[in-house]
Amino acid sequence: MSKLKSVTVMFFRTLAPRMWFFIVVLCCVIFTFYFQMRVMRLEDSKHKLELAVARIQLREVDKRRSSDHLSSINTQDLVVIYNRVPKTGSTSFVGVAYDLCKQNGFHVLHINITGNMHALSLKNQFQFVWNVSLWNAMKPALYHGHLAFVDFARFGVSQRPLYINLIRKPLDRLVSYYYFLRHGDNFRPHLIRRKHGDKMTFDECVKLHQADCDPENMWLQIPFFCGHAAECWIPGNEWALAEAKKNLIDHYFLVGVTEELDDFIKLLEVALPSFFHGASSHYETSNRSHLRRTSQKVDPLPETVAEIQKSHIWKMENELYEYALEQFHYAKKRAVTIKDGGMTDKNQQFIGTCCNNPEDSNLQTWNL
Repeated sequence: MSKLKSVTVMFFRTLAPRMWFFIVVLCCVIFTFYFQMRVMRLEDSKHKLELAVARIQLREVDKRRSSDHLSSINTQDLVVIYNRVPKTGSTSFVGVAYDLCKQNGFHVLHINITGNMHALSLKNQFQFVWNVSLWNAMKPALYHGHLAFVDFARFGVSQRPLYINLIRKPLDRLVSYYYFLRHGDNFRPHLIRRKHGDKMTFDECVKLHQADCDPENMWLQIPFFCGHAAECWIPGNEWALAEAKKNLIDHYFLVGVTEELDDFIKLLEVALPSFFHGASSHYETSNRSHLRRTSQKVDPLPETVAEIQKSHIWKMENELYEYALEQFHYAKKRAVTIKDGGMTDKNQQFIGTCCNNPEDSNLQTWNL
């Protein structure tokens, strides 16, 4: 027994230094790994802080540039972008712009996208933004085309364009497009459309649950205002609707409705006379008010309307339409007054000071 104890004691005496060495090594490894992780986190925090500081500095530079050039910016530098939604009366409105551009001294340029795609690649967005911003020979300019909203601020330019647009009741737009694909319009009556020869009415299409009248086809005005994020093009996406509303308020100079196109033109004439002086009278007296009408369009039956209005897509698109309508009516109420059956400028005034010290300033008044 004493011999066994002796062997055991010797074994542990031999093992103890090795065990302590192993424990020490393990602790060193753990502490080394811990400190490496702490250093990596600190470096990551430092990198994020540097990026945040850089963004703030860029914003300040951009503000200073805008402030420095404010006095030199005038309507000769102005760029208006009309990212027109299909089948909302855009051809009639653009026709007015083409008729007025020479006498009012601006250019009208068409944005033609290959394959009628409404969204641009990131590369093409960058090129579009910088081409529009730097093409001074074409300023002032109105660009128009079937493309989704592009946020110029994302691409590093200091001057932002004025966005305008028209929006239409979603079911009316879908019905118009349905018959347009089959019968064309009076603008180019001899052009054979993609669904030429298909005699099925929209009511029959809905009754038979065909693809051409699927409510998801209404999902177009929301993505046009939402922009180029992936979520914008997912039918029924709630974030897309919220973003479309936000962009409408934050980035659009004016959004009208097809059903009140004449008032949209009148309001633009009041708010932006350098482009649209004489637009309302020209629209009323020329053939522009009925420039493009879909042929053989049949209004849907009440039961068809009720069926479409059950869909979540219609409810969302209609929510955007009602939101735009509310904003348009508010802008119209604040900017114009009804006189002798027509709309006239309210001729609002504001008072500005000519120097930094209010006590020594000379007050001046400008008519808006």
